[in-house]
Amino acid sequence: MRLHPASVCHLLCLGSLRCASLLVPWRQRSEWWREWHSELWHVRQECMPKHGISWKAERDVAAFCVGALQDVRCIRAHLAAKPTPHAAKGSAMQCVHLLIGLVAISYGIGLLLPGVSEILHFSPYRDPQKLMLIHDASYSSDAVPTISAAQYQVWKHRKQELFGDFAFYRFVQQPLSANKHDPFADKIAVASSNLFNLLGLPIRFASQDTRDDLPRLVLSNETWNREFAGDSSIFGRVIQVGTTRAILSGVAPDGAWRLPGKVNAWLLENEVQEAPDKMGFVIGDLKSEHTSWGNSWHMSAPKPDGSMDGFFCESLVERNRGPWNIFSFAIFLACLALPATTSLPLGEYRVTSRKLSWPARLRRWGFLGCKIALLLPIVFFVSLDLAHLRSTIDPISSEYIQLVCAFSLCLFGLRWILRDQRQRCPVCLGRLTHPARVGHPSRSFLAWNGTELICIVGHGLLHVPEMPTSWFSEQRWLYLDASWDVLFAESGLASGGYF
Repeated sequence: MRLHPASVCHLLCLGSLRCASLLVPWRQRSEWWREWHSELWHVRQECMPKHGISWKAERDVAAFCVGALQDVRCIRAHLAAKPTPHAAKGSAMQCVHLLIGLVAISYGIGLLLPGVSEILHFSPYRDPQKLMLIHDASYSSDAVPTISAAQYQVWKHRKQELFGDFAFYRFVQQPLSANKHDPFADKIAVASSNLFNLLGLPIRFASQDTRDDLPRLVLSNETWNREFAGDSSIFGRVIQVGTTRAILSGVAPDGAWRLPGKVNAWLLENEVQEAPDKMGFVIGDLKSEHTSWGNSWHMSAPKPDGSMDGFFCESLVERNRGPWNIFSFAIFLACLALPATTSLPLGEYRVTSRKLSWPARLRRWGFLGCKIALLLPIVFFVSLDLAHLRSTIDPISSEYIQLVCAFSLCLFGLRWILRDQRQRCPVCLGRLTHPARVGHPSRSFLAWNGTELICIVGHGLLHVPEMPTSWFSEQRWLYLDASWDVLFAESGLASGGYF
């Protein structure tokens, strides 16, 4: 069989088009091939003579085929210039990335604040219901030292019916010095040796030194890292505390100190050798049979001169609350207040021929749950950051600040989540755009009037009534069938990624 030269040229042109089609994205490849194949036939019909062969016409057909390569390059450049689903404005992934970024920022700020770092390593006291902070009833604030050392000695050596044991501490400003360290002044709590045992707090790197004649010095974690560079080999050494020699006996855990006053170190003495008029704080260990009296009550007790006076006893339950307890209570209050401040329904989504599949429904509700799950750590860390911005704020005030901030942030955050969910397409989870006014307020009872928003991918329309009525109280979603797809050139920009 003998091939005609025109047939050979036609086959070469078809082969070049087929090779060019391999460079077209596979979703558009079949349509591109059909279009160029039909165009090639039309060009050959127009250019070639009815009889014989024309090399000039063949060159024109070949030039047409070379144009296919230019078309492929334009298609690929156009697709590369299109924003990907990950960068689509208002997409679900963009919202999730924003929330994750807020979690990271709030957590990072918290790590820079000493108060937040301590509260995250909170160490609860042992049986705080029995531990009572005792102060003079004539003082309204328990942050002021009101118990003298002589008063503590009277209670300590007197047979007690209410308390099983007592611990005393007071604050002094003393310089500390050790080998190869310059002296530095810190706030030291001079306390009875049973203070940490009474509170039930462990001591890290506890020294086993048996020299009972020297008091023990326990450092805070901040002081240990700042002044001793976190060196664990220093414990057991003797250090000078003012005019007193003491043994470095360990480090108190972060978040351990919940009593009045900020402390850098604790000097634990076997016997409180203080002037009788030195004022401090007393912690009493209430006997188990009296714990039913409540968390705060008054008592009359003897003074050093033999007279009776009034004292106020307050349990450490309030001071023993960790950050999670306050946060959980704030979340509970916000959930109670949410129905009174905003509408909970997400709208009406009628059943149509384009009913959502189960994966699409799970994706939609999963996105809602993901936003709520990311909101909670944001509220937790931001409220802690605001409550501990200043190191001078006492723990009780910090708790109130955290409670108010957590409640406010959670309430407004949940309202934003519901509003954001209502303004998203239930199919692609993209933000609805292009709001348009529809109808007239004067015809509210004859036809709906309000705002209409559209999904840029073409999944449907959202109708939001301007004034809720008995027949149109919630926003409604209207699905668009496949005949509308031709109007949405950006159908490839559906939100993808996580959801």
